[in-house]
Amino acid sequence: MKTTLKIAKAELNTLFYSPIAWFLSIVFLIQCGFAYTSTMENLVNQQEMGPIYARWLSYLTSVVFGLPQGLYAMVTTKIFLYIPLLTMGLVSREINSGTIKLLYSSPIKIREIIIGKYLAIMAYNLLLIMILAVFVVSGMLSIHSADKGLLFSGLLGIYLLLCAYSAIGLFMSCLTSYQVVSAISTLVLFAILGYIGTIWQNIDFVRNLTFFLSISGRTDHLLSGLISTKDIFYFFVIVYIFIGLSIIKLQAEREAKSIALLIGKYVLVVISGLFIGYITAIPGFAGYYDATSTLTESLSPNVKNIVKGLKDGPLEVTSYINLFDDNFYDGSPQQRNKDLARWEPYLRFKSDIKINYVYFYDSLYTNKMMYRGYEGKSLKQITTHYLKNYNLDLEHFKSPEEIRKIINLRPENNRYVMQLKYQGRSTFLRLFDDQLKYPREAEIAAALQRLTIKIPKIAFVTGEFERSIDKFTDKDYEKLTNDISFRYALVNQGFDVESLILQEQEIPSDIAVLVIADPRVSFSQEVLNKIQRYINNGGNLLIAGEPGKQAKIDPIIQALGVNFIDGELVQKSKDFAPDLIRPLITKVAAGFSSELKEHYTDSLSVSMPNASALNYSVKSEFHVEPLLLTNEKETWNKKDKFVLDSADVVFSPEKGDEQRKFPTALALTRMVNGKQQRIVIAGDADFLSNAELAVYYGDVDHPISGQIDPGVS
Repeated sequence: MKTTLKIAKAELNTLFYSPIAWFLSIVFLIQCGFAYTSTMENLVNQQEMGPIYARWLSYLTSVVFGLPQGLYAMVTTKIFLYIPLLTMGLVSREINSGTIKLLYSSPIKIREIIIGKYLAIMAYNLLLIMILAVFVVSGMLSIHSADKGLLFSGLLGIYLLLCAYSAIGLFMSCLTSYQVVSAISTLVLFAILGYIGTIWQNIDFVRNLTFFLSISGRTDHLLSGLISTKDIFYFFVIVYIFIGLSIIKLQAEREAKSIALLIGKYVLVVISGLFIGYITAIPGFAGYYDATSTLTESLSPNVKNIVKGLKDGPLEVTSYINLFDDNFYDGSPQQRNKDLARWEPYLRFKSDIKINYVYFYDSLYTNKMMYRGYEGKSLKQITTHYLKNYNLDLEHFKSPEEIRKIINLRPENNRYVMQLKYQGRSTFLRLFDDQLKYPREAEIAAALQRLTIKIPKIAFVTGEFERSIDKFTDKDYEKLTNDISFRYALVNQGFDVESLILQEQEIPSDIAVLVIADPRVSFSQEVLNKIQRYINNGGNLLIAGEPGKQAKIDPIIQALGVNFIDGELVQKSKDFAPDLIRPLITKVAAGFSSELKEHYTDSLSVSMPNASALNYSVKSEFHVEPLLLTNEKETWNKKDKFVLDSADVVFSPEKGDEQRKFPTALALTRMVNGKQQRIVIAGDADFLSNAELAVYYGDVDHPISGQIDPGVS
């Protein structure tokens, strides 16, 4: 060990006797300085522009240092240019000058030479990390409550990357006596290791091998604050392989061995390294530590508990991918590793998740364009043409007849969908028609909950021609309730929906919420009695009415101490129609979610076309609180009818018009049998969305409340 340290010290001295080490240190300092100060300058300017811009200054530690454009991200994309200049002469210099022969003839072991030189480069890498640490300290002093875990995790990631690059450069230096050739060869090998993860991705075995060898993106988790044994062992394996190859190369120069034995040693080092990497990458053997102060690199506590609760058997995830789906490429073999990476956060807490892929071709009911240009050809002929473009074989795809024997995907429109199975139960997890496309934590948690608990059910009354959950018009609720392609539809957020015709059916006792939205005919006494019994038993209720139809709903809500005011609300505006009401969120509604609280703070309004005003009694047995209130200076209740495209609507008190602050949505609560009953009454049926429903009723026997984005309407 003493000999190794002496060699390391001598090599480090030699490194700093030359100008290259000093020059690279200065260049690295300047480059980091420019990246850091420019980012901080932009953030300071944004802060100085006032509260409107400063409100977006969040996660500053990640913005300044992390991915995708922080200081650490810049370093990882530039640092590979430094290492070849440092490592190119480690052994090439000895070979070129002939001093390598003196080392061969000395009692020093080859491994001591290689490890000593490598330790010298590791020491220099520490110098680069110390330079980077200067900016880390500055960031900790400049950023309020800086995330120290992310900062130090990022430093560790960059240091490991430097060490891996150095081992590669050391090996390339052993192959030639020309330092320039060594540097260029090192850069070429860096490029190969960065690109190799994208080739032959349609071949299962090769895909796994090339993905493991790829160095691209290996520091991403560490730069984001997640320390995993899988990533750390990867860098150790790279160092082990290239240090081992370097030792074998020099030993071959010193000792006369057969070519077969030499090749065997090379293969043994590579295979043993890959085996170690494979074992340490198995989910059951990998360990994780979220170093971020807010645990942003981990699942939220509720979702984590859901995943951990699936402990009695494996979870099977089968992706059914249609060749003709617009999302086919995202599920193609070339993208397999990206898909597996999306499941990695869940594999951390449940290692026995089995992920399968089934490819098929079938008519896509949502894409009639697929047949254009292929008139007169069969589906199989069209499929053959498609597969030529993707360079795939037909034998890997199941025909419509074959896939239908396995599973009926027609209710899913034959789209790309994932089927989750656990203990004999199954459910679907879908891709969505938005920019994010893939399910997020909320949608995955909702799907997992379907496998373990009874899902809350929301029933929509339809017997009086109310808003339908089976129609896609702008006056109906299919988009908001059971549209499988819409992320925020109730069925994708952990709720079941059904229609009820109360003339023929009783109200089920197991529903979470009963929705009555804009009935067009009056309720019969029998139906009113059913609704009243449901309310008396403590059932949750959402009622939405429209102007001109107040008399249809008043028989229900008058017993609650609430009634619709005759007429229609109008609001003065130079830009909008007078029947577009824009009430403000109250403090009570702001308490439903952090986003609504932000809207309340900013005095943002909610759009309500064709709204009715509400009146309520403070003597009601319910605790009544307004959720939305109109602007008393701009809004009034118009008693007589008005025509939108005529002259401006005017306030006419002589005709019964009334101008004051009107509630357009009310929340009623009371305790029934030890449980809180919630009723929401709204004067408009158009503004409602699944998000508002989910936020308000999200904690009704539903463990993933708070996971649903309240900003979508």
